[in-house]
Amino acid sequence: TQVLRKSLQRGVVLSTGSFLVYEAHKLISGFAEVHASFKVEDVIEQADYLYGSGETEKLYRLLVQHKNSDDAELLWRLARSSRDLAQLGSTSAEEKRQLTYDSLEYAKKALEKNESNFAAHKWYGICLSDVGDYEGIKTKIGNAIIIKEHFQRAIELNPKDATTIHLIGIWCYSFAEMPWYQRKIAATLFATPPTSTFQEALRYFHMAEEADPNFYSKNLLFLGKTYLKLNNKKMALLWLSKAKEYPAQTEEDKQV
Repeated sequence: TQVLRKSLQRGVVLSTGSFLVYEAHKLISGFAEVHASFKVEDVIEQADYLYGSGETEKLYRLLVQHKNSDDAELLWRLARSSRDLAQLGSTSAEEKRQLTYDSLEYAKKALEKNESNFAAHKWYGICLSDVGDYEGIKTKIGNAIIIKEHFQRAIELNPKDATTIHLIGIWCYSFAEMPWYQRKIAATLFATPPTSTFQEALRYFHMAEEADPNFYSKNLLFLGKTYLKLNNKKMALLWLSKAKEYPAQTEEDKQV
């Protein structure tokens, strides 16, 4: 139960009825096409159960059936599941690329359907950053301000979402350690290039931990890494030890 709760806190809240395992698996395995009479709430409930269970491929197969939906709650979940599938080691390079671009389109559509959905803003920012990995450092830096704006909007809409706070910390950390040649690129793209400091990154990582203690292995890791950058080895050891001891449930946890 504890592991399931922590897993779900990275994106969604598990609804009270989502332990209907039989119903979830019946929908995945029993229907080859989407019936017009489906209820959005039922699909979301089943999706949240599968997400909490780490059933990445089954979750994607469930949600991709609804890629033409007008419901932002379904679409941002599809964006997330497409990205999660792209992250799997078993996914080919060609599939990773396609899924990465697909996830951005789903997140964009979710925003178009509901601009006030905090998760749509969060996943749009994440997916836009991922696409930058394929389009080069100039595009990635050029999108940086847009990405941060969407993360900040997500926090405005849901100030208690620890994951989004963590993501702004990552943004700050990335710009604080940016090498000189990337800074030169940034200077050509912006009249006032975006900058940050390790102290600012540290503040966001701590804010995320305060919002939801021990919610994410990577937040523990970056607290340790940031303290190392600030030459505070005692605090770095504390947080890196916590990251090492974190129960690994996902591929990302294992990498951490």
